[in-house]
Amino acid sequence: MAETAPGITHARVLKIAIPIVISNATVPILGAVDTGVVGQLGLAAPIGAVGIGAIIIASLYWFFGFLRMGTTGLTSQALGAGRMGEVTALLTRAVMVGVLGGTAVIVLQVPLFWGAFQVSPASREVEAMARGYMQIRVWSAPAAIAIFGITGWLIAQERTRGVLVLQVWMNGLNILLDLWFVLGLGWGVNGVAFATFLAEWSGFALALWLCRDAFANPAWRNWARVFDRERLRHMVVVNVDILIRSLLLMAIFVSFLFLGSGFGDVTLAANQVLLQFIEITAYALDGFAFSAEALVGQAVGAASVTRLRRSILLASFWAVVGTVLLSLAFALWGGAIIDLMAKAPEVRAEARVYLSYMLMVPLLGVASWMLDGVFIGATRTRDMRNMAILSTGAYVVAALLLVPDHGNHGLWIAFLFSFVARAITLGARYPALERAAGAGAL
Repeated sequence: MAETAPGITHARVLKIAIPIVISNATVPILGAVDTGVVGQLGLAAPIGAVGIGAIIIASLYWFFGFLRMGTTGLTSQALGAGRMGEVTALLTRAVMVGVLGGTAVIVLQVPLFWGAFQVSPASREVEAMARGYMQIRVWSAPAAIAIFGITGWLIAQERTRGVLVLQVWMNGLNILLDLWFVLGLGWGVNGVAFATFLAEWSGFALALWLCRDAFANPAWRNWARVFDRERLRHMVVVNVDILIRSLLLMAIFVSFLFLGSGFGDVTLAANQVLLQFIEITAYALDGFAFSAEALVGQAVGAASVTRLRRSILLASFWAVVGTVLLSLAFALWGGAIIDLMAKAPEVRAEARVYLSYMLMVPLLGVASWMLDGVFIGATRTRDMRNMAILSTGAYVVAALLLVPDHGNHGLWIAFLFSFVARAITLGARYPALERAAGAGAL
């Protein structure tokens, strides 16, 4: 008798995805507000400072981005296999790793910041503002990193409404504090940092409250299970692979901003404005990738290839719909959004020069984002790591060939090519993933 895929419907995919799409969209909207409020100062340097400071902090935090992805994959597979004790233990492990990781960032902030500025060619004015911003932001690192793990745990169980509540609270509070501290009190770049610091700690408290059902169960402190050697070893292997992959992809993103800063403060500010569009795109489409993570992980836990295929098909369908809508919206209103985010005329003009490249991001990026979700849910992390190495190499070659002769245009082309390379390399490994899932070997 042919296997069926019960419960994998368009409605279920959308029930998971829509709260994530909305909640993720608030993250780059926050970045746009950060850029916009300092943009009202009428200078390029504060915009560049917030951009560089935020990207350095984000890079340090996303060193631990494996925690969100690894927790989702492992938890969804445990759920699909009916191992509820392990589901609870994974929450405890995720919170512990997040708090310890954030504490390490605080302790090591001096050498970490020094190293970041060694590779950043920004002007002295931009660097001084960015350093002050980072010295405030870093003190909420334990909260911010632990939230990664809690979010992954909630997504795996399809509790995405909780994720929406968390993000709306945290980012909404951040936006209100941005407006108050920067425009009301005149704190400038430091006001943006204080707003984020307060929002992240309040978000951590809310995240723990959203998991109160798990903490009401004594299983969360079953230390024999939490520290089980084999389960910890598997978690470490999965997370190290994801860490390497994430570092490589973050290196592309960071190098794009840093190389752009070499073309002057105005070009740096223009690139920073356009990156907000790209983050909106990535976070919105990631909503459907997260649906794939949860459903693919559960299918793998149940060793069901039929459920695996249907999960990928339905999640990808809605991702393509989202891609078309985003591309149309940016084509129609991209110029107006630039004008809202930047007051300096030279920054507005420069951003318009490169707007066409940004419009191509949804079309070229959708396949790579969806395949990321599939491989994360299946915890096929060695393939993710290896394909990230190849796609990063492709970006480096493209940048070396194009930037010297074509400047910032060449940099944008190389950046877009990295999305294509990642999609091609991951797609080549999908047949092996499906074979392993059907054999119960993942």
